[in-house]
Parts: sequence; C-alpha cells; structure tokens
Amino acid sequence: MNDTQQQRSALVFGARNLGRGVIERLRDDGWAVAAVARSESTLATAQAAGALAMQGDVTDPDSIREALAKTTEAHGPVDLVVNAASAYGGTRSGPFGGGPLAEAAPTAFDDWAAAPGRAAFTFLSAAARYAVEQARPATLIQVTGGSARRAMPGRGLWAAGAFAVRAITQAAALELREQGIHVALLIVDAGIEPFEGGGREGVDRAALADPREIADAVAFLAGQGARAATHELQVTPLAERWVP
Repeated sequence: MNDTQQQRSALVFGARNLGRGVIERLRDDGWAVAAVARSESTLATAQAAGALAMQGDVTDPDSIREALAKTTEAHGPVDLVVNAASAYGGTRSGPFGGGPLAEAAPTAFDDWAAAPGRAAFTFLSAAARYAVEQARPATLIQVTGGSARRAMPGRGLWAAGAFAVRAITQAAALELREQGIHVALLIVDAGIEPFEGGGREGVDRAALADPREIADAVAFLAGQGARAATHELQVTPLAERWVP
C-alpha cells in the first residue's frame, strides 16, 4: 500500500480457527481488521492477531449492524465482511447430522437444520443493508460446508441447513451485483483442523482443511474486481474425496 492508497477495512465474524486464519492473512496483506466473537478467549485471540475485537452475535441483526458501525468508525468504510462463525441451534442430540429421517425426533429439524439458514439470512440481510447504504463496492463472504452441495444418508437435516445457506447466499449475490457488491459462498468440503494444528482424533490429518490455506481463498475472493467475480468457491483437501 502506498501513501495515496486507503487502507482496506474488513470485519470477520468468528475468530477461533478459520476466522483467526483470515484475520492473520488480511493483516499480513495490510488490511485493517475487526473481529466479532462471543467468548472472551476468542476475543483475546483476535486482539492478539491484530484485530479490533468486539463481542457480538452473528444471529442478531442489531449486533451485526453495531459491529459494522464500529468498524467503520475505527477503520473507515468496510470493504469486506466474512461470516466464518458456526451457528447451531437446539440440543443437537443423537447422531451427527440428525440421523435417519425415519428415526428422527420431532425436534430434529430445529436442532440440525434451522439454525444455519437463519444465521446466514441474518448475516447477509444486515450486512447487505449496510453495504447498500455505504454506496460503494464491497465483498460479503459466507462460509459453509460441503453438505451445501449434496446430502448424505443420516445427515439430511444437516444438509437441509447447508442448502438453505447456499440458496440465501446465491439470492444475495444476484440481488446485489448490480450495485457493485460482490457476494460469495465459500464451501469448505472437509473438516477444519484447529488453528494450533495437531489434527483431530479419529480423522486423517491430510483430509482436514488447513485454516491458513482457506484464508488464502478468502483473500482471493476479496481481491476480485467487478468484471471477474466468483460467486461460489469450493475448497477440498487432496486427501479428501472430491464430489463434482
């Protein structure tokens, strides 16, 4: 960045693993970064990584708008907003993903499917409204998992939530592109390794996504121009099965 260029400003929701990787990558690229998290430990991590750390909730539109306003006050107009926070609802009891539909409990849909789509709606609605009011180019990135592309036996409810995230993000991309606002869905088709490394018990480490490498994908999306925008990007470790 030279003396005539304005420092770019970003706001990241979720700063524990992927969000932390994004913060560090953007800071390395010279961005001014703010981060939103719920726990004190995650906020401390974000602050240590060089971000303006704010407590907030991506499922609360007022909290999102407040974070955007504080970011603008501290760093100028927001160029990039990333939702890397995980939103879960209900008790999430039983097998991961909700289990077979014929065996699902009456509350299984709310437990496994409702929260992700609701969080994506809240994030994209509030962030889009703010971006439109700014009346300048910006990029909004929603992160989701590989279940946004296909369902698996026993995980239909989990996939239903991810499909909702994908549909809402696609709608936002179509609605905002004529106003110069780039909306992208980043699909991480694998589990994400903890930022500190060490893998996860019972999972081949080579099949886990590296949060730092995913952060490179976020930087790629954030750097695109109006004439060549990617609206959906899937990243998959080479050791994981890729499903086209």
